[in-house]
Amino acid sequence: MKFFSAIDRYIFRLVLMPMVGIFLLAASLLILDKMLRLFDFVAAEGGPVGVVFRLLANMLPEYASLAIPLGLMLGILLAFRKLATSSELDVMRAVGLSYTRLLRVPLILTVVMAGANLAIVGYLQPLSRYYYEELNYELKSGALGASIKVGEFTTLKDRIALRIDESQDDGRKLIGIFARVADKKGQVLSISARQGQFLALQGQPDTIIFRLIDGQIIQDEPGKVSRVLTFSRHDMPIDLPEVEKFRQRGGKDREYLLPELLRLSWNDALPKAERVSSLANFNYRMVEVIMMLMLPFLAVALAIPPKRSTSALGVFVSIVMVVAYHKVNEYAQDVATLGRVDPWIALWGPFVIFGILIAWMYYRVAYVPGGQAIGWLETASGRLVKRLKSLLRRKRRGPILPAPSDVH
Repeated sequence: MKFFSAIDRYIFRLVLMPMVGIFLLAASLLILDKMLRLFDFVAAEGGPVGVVFRLLANMLPEYASLAIPLGLMLGILLAFRKLATSSELDVMRAVGLSYTRLLRVPLILTVVMAGANLAIVGYLQPLSRYYYEELNYELKSGALGASIKVGEFTTLKDRIALRIDESQDDGRKLIGIFARVADKKGQVLSISARQGQFLALQGQPDTIIFRLIDGQIIQDEPGKVSRVLTFSRHDMPIDLPEVEKFRQRGGKDREYLLPELLRLSWNDALPKAERVSSLANFNYRMVEVIMMLMLPFLAVALAIPPKRSTSALGVFVSIVMVVAYHKVNEYAQDVATLGRVDPWIALWGPFVIFGILIAWMYYRVAYVPGGQAIGWLETASGRLVKRLKSLLRRKRRGPILPAPSDVH
């Protein structure tokens, strides 16, 4: 007997397409929202546009860790909802296939996705978060060429004030240049030029040449008459400001790998606050991953609408439950980090409660004849919809006038 039957392959196809589609949709929405803010931030810092995409690439693991559970759960839910509304599920149940048997392929898929998510949150996400912070630091410090802004005065090394009116050809052609250079002896050079460009020096990364075209230099020295010089080309060396190296990885708990978090939480030589913070972050990552193993049962419990109904209330409830659980874990991690609650209780307490709730919901659907996980909610929503429809009908008809009385 084959391990994967035709029904298993059929369910796999039903789950796979919506799962991939929802994963891509969720990740795209998160990326687009972040992209707009990053474009504003990079433009304000005067940095190159390409750094936006490097920052987004380092945000992908974090978005994937959120999109994978959501896509998995909705993929399974929509697949079983389609089976239920088309009466295929009733046929499968009639031939002796239980819900647990039908969940064979979704559970295998869940284990694979949970393993991938564990690798993301345990290893890939901490590294990408660190590289994101490093790019952010380099952008603010000017290490990415973002220190000179068009239309503003920029100070370099506290002795050069530089202003550029216009930039063309991606910064390779600068128009309307003014520079004021002062030295330790008190000599001041006021330089203006029609255009210019920056040139790199080989072997000297800390110095660049600012080549100026068609301008003049006003030289002021203490006790001497100012001199005015004109030039067709003038090369002005500029010493770049030194940029401090970015900190080592591990400045924050979210930048540690899972084994590193365990070592920190067990290291008695560290302060208690640091050990508690590391343990809270470790437990947060673990409960987020392990809870994925319960999502197929939640999806099936919310996928089956009442008989003779096509209500999609279960889809809405599933999204609310998963997002609410994620937010509860974030809050629990913050509380545990502050030392107000033990990390094990703060993180695994909601996990146990959520797991028991899912087990009860699945039991109601799978083992109670005619049972519904959210039957009371379906009934309440049905009554509310009927009430709203009746109100809309009354508004369309207008007020009902009383019949005129007979006059004798």
